Amino acid sequence: MEHRVTFRTALLALLLGGCTVNYSLSGGAVPAAAKTLSVASLDARAPLCSPQSAQAITESLRDLMQAQTPLTLVRTDGDIAYEGSITGYDVQPVAIQANETAALNRLTITASIHYTNKADSKANADITVSRFADFPSSQDLSTVEDGLVRDIGKQLAQDIFDRTLGNW
Repeated sequence: MEHRVTFRTALLALLLGGCTVNYSLSGGAVPAAAKTLSVASLDARAPLCSPQSAQAITESLRDLMQAQTPLTLVRTDGDIAYEGSITGYDVQPVAIQANETAALNRLTITASIHYTNKADSKANADITVSRFADFPSSQDLSTVEDGLVRDIGKQLAQDIFDRTLGNW
């Protein structure tokens, strides 16, 4: 019986000793060799996108990357680098009512991003992400645009993080 307990204990120790779990506050996987991060200002290429909206989305991406990685933000040429543009900025009616008017409008923003990882060039990628937010059709876009862009920018930044460093 003692031999059996020792065998079970040894087997359990062997199994548990071979398992490792890596935890991260963000759930991301930043290469150990990477020390710096750069996020170039996104270009406003969509016809309705203002330079201010593109800048707000850029800042959302910078803020999220700084909050969820240990990397130091640099102006250019980071070990991890993002650049790209806002390629879609569209307002469409949604929730059509019986009188054929829209109860809501939807602002959809699409960003095309080039991700560069100097530590692992196989991880380099071109990605496209898109998010939207609805607002009452009784409100003019110009009155709610700043808030919508901030909200959508946070969602886009999280999508970009998830697709590049978040192991998704």
